[in-house]
Amino acid sequence: MGQRKQTSSVTPLRAMSRAMSVVALGGLLFGQAALAQSASSQSSSSSSSASQGNRTTNNAASSSFDDETDDSTIPSATGTSTGNTEDAQQKAIPDAQSDGDVTGSILDDDIRRLNTREASLDEALPRRKAAESASTAQTPGIPIGTFVLRPSVTQSINTETTKDGNTRQQRAFLETDAAATLTSDWGRHQLSVTSEGAWQRNISGEGEEQPSFKINGDLRLDLSSETVAHLTGGYNFYREDTDDPNAIAGATQQSDVQEFSAGASIQRDFGILRSTTALALTRSVYSDATLANGTTVTLSDRNQTTGTLRGRVGYELSPALIPFIEATIGRTLYDETRDSAGYERSGHSYGAKAGVEVDLGEKLKGEVGVGYEMADFEDSRLSSIDTATLDASLLWSPIRGTDVNLDLQTSIQPSTTAGESGYVSHALTTTVTQQLRDNLVGTMIGGVTWRDYPSDSTINDELVYTAATGLTWNMNRYLDLTSTLGYELTARKEGPDSQQWRAGVGLKLKR
Repeated sequence: MGQRKQTSSVTPLRAMSRAMSVVALGGLLFGQAALAQSASSQSSSSSSSASQGNRTTNNAASSSFDDETDDSTIPSATGTSTGNTEDAQQKAIPDAQSDGDVTGSILDDDIRRLNTREASLDEALPRRKAAESASTAQTPGIPIGTFVLRPSVTQSINTETTKDGNTRQQRAFLETDAAATLTSDWGRHQLSVTSEGAWQRNISGEGEEQPSFKINGDLRLDLSSETVAHLTGGYNFYREDTDDPNAIAGATQQSDVQEFSAGASIQRDFGILRSTTALALTRSVYSDATLANGTTVTLSDRNQTTGTLRGRVGYELSPALIPFIEATIGRTLYDETRDSAGYERSGHSYGAKAGVEVDLGEKLKGEVGVGYEMADFEDSRLSSIDTATLDASLLWSPIRGTDVNLDLQTSIQPSTTAGESGYVSHALTTTVTQQLRDNLVGTMIGGVTWRDYPSDSTINDELVYTAATGLTWNMNRYLDLTSTLGYELTARKEGPDSQQWRAGVGLKLKR
């Protein structure tokens, strides 16, 4: 256990169908809202022209154009989308775009981190987000007391081809994706619960099925006009990818991973200063992996608990520009003092960064930060890992109907290979959503991940390239037709490269 295989299959694009349908749905809903606003403006202009003549008609048309380019709002992009369980702590992107699978979910989705990257800590207080509280058009949902439940189910048929060196593997499978959001309708405070799961069944060929399920809850407490607290909790289940550097070579079924998370944060304004303090706890449990001969490999030595304390202070130059500084300290404790290779992998992590939050209305929102991170270990044989960091999460809308989401992450990843501490991951993901028609949305996702191992490591660096595209046709308010196509390449300095293609079509029923 813990020895890294020399060749492996590339990361399966098992989350692509969900990612595409969610991103496309977000763009479609936003587009519908925009068309409705445009129609309202044109109606007002038409009424004005009837009473004032041709000269006034021209002025009304100009006013309508100004309204389209300046007055509408789009969801905030101050949060990240990595698919981690603690993302429910800060959700700045409402409705469909708040899903962790929107961007980056097809890029190293299951790699666990020593210093897990969370969403932006500096969530704006209600008075600052009043203009963004109105959500875009969506299904009516199901009223349950003081809550509204919005469920959806997607059934798709997919084909997947994997090539690892001279080895080629192909499978066809059915995938069922279920998701639901439960949101309170209270006059004060708010409780929101989001969940999603995927179940796969092979109908031909060979390949490992990838089930997953996660649920996150966020209780927002409006303590005062200047103070807001959050209590969060979550559960995440997934099966480790065969191309994960920590995966077991030759296993027919990798480990099932369960993650339990809990957290608390408080945000308060002190005039032009905005402060945030947050505590997050994560518990990871690994099951046995199954080899081709039917024997199992016990991975309980990877079970761990991580605690992270974060603090941020921002200075409001204006509502559109807020510089900030942030510090992080973390502690990881493994259940077993030494792993199966005899190494003590418990340790500490530290981080600091400075950056700026930007809010230029519908055109550009998000934040950019630069900093430094380090992780050390109790075993003196494991060298510390440190790196400069550059993180960004930006949502840009150059023209109406087009959204560009840019996500850049730097993180330290742990290792289970004897004598190896881990590596630094640099991941860049770009998502472009285009409203093609009022009921048709196209999405393109492109990304690259650089696995940068230390200079004294025996493992060579790797580059993972990913590209995907999809279409969502809104047949009616409750039914969508989705299609996806994706490709991924893992390039290695030594050993053969790996490639994977995936395509699928599906129907999504939502309420």
